[in-house]
Amino acid sequence: MLRGLYDWTLSLAARKSAEWWLAIIAFVESSVFLVPADVLYLPMALSRPDRAYRYALVATLASVLGGIAGWYIGHYAYDAVAKPILEFYGKYDDFEALRTRAGTGFIVLMLITSGLAHLPPIKVVTILSGVIGTPLLLFILLAIVARGARFLFLAWLLRRYGEPIREFIEKRLGLIASAAAAALILLYITVKYAI
Repeated sequence: MLRGLYDWTLSLAARKSAEWWLAIIAFVESSVFLVPADVLYLPMALSRPDRAYRYALVATLASVLGGIAGWYIGHYAYDAVAKPILEFYGKYDDFEALRTRAGTGFIVLMLITSGLAHLPPIKVVTILSGVIGTPLLLFILLAIVARGARFLFLAWLLRRYGEPIREFIEKRLGLIASAAAAALILLYITVKYAI
């Protein structure tokens, strides 16, 4: 099922309506969808490098708007909407464990790591932000920075290196971003508990 969803998302890049699909996928990824917008963004930016930054802005804006929707789901409709979504993805127990430990500092860290490496998935962070009552304006600013940094960095890489960087991005960027996210988590833990 996941592979079919991935292939379907990738097929949208060839359509004339690809930019709209990118916005839709980026929006729903931030609150309920499993496949990241990068799957659609990468082939679009490679086929039209002159529009890579435009696509990055579309993906960022839609992702932040989807994040706001996720925040509202968590804040106002946790039992009715968020809980069934989390149960569907098998993430409810993990979410509840995060919920008991989460504060604003933790949300900041999770938005950064999710923006860099999809760890944890952005939908978990947006819903959790609403559940624990992270101030909406702070959440929006953090989401703009985290999601914008990811898409604009990918745009820069694709504009600078083109097709050869695609394989690198698809195979290794997640690993590099995960290492950077792990370093940020370690730094956060060190500062919080050692100082």
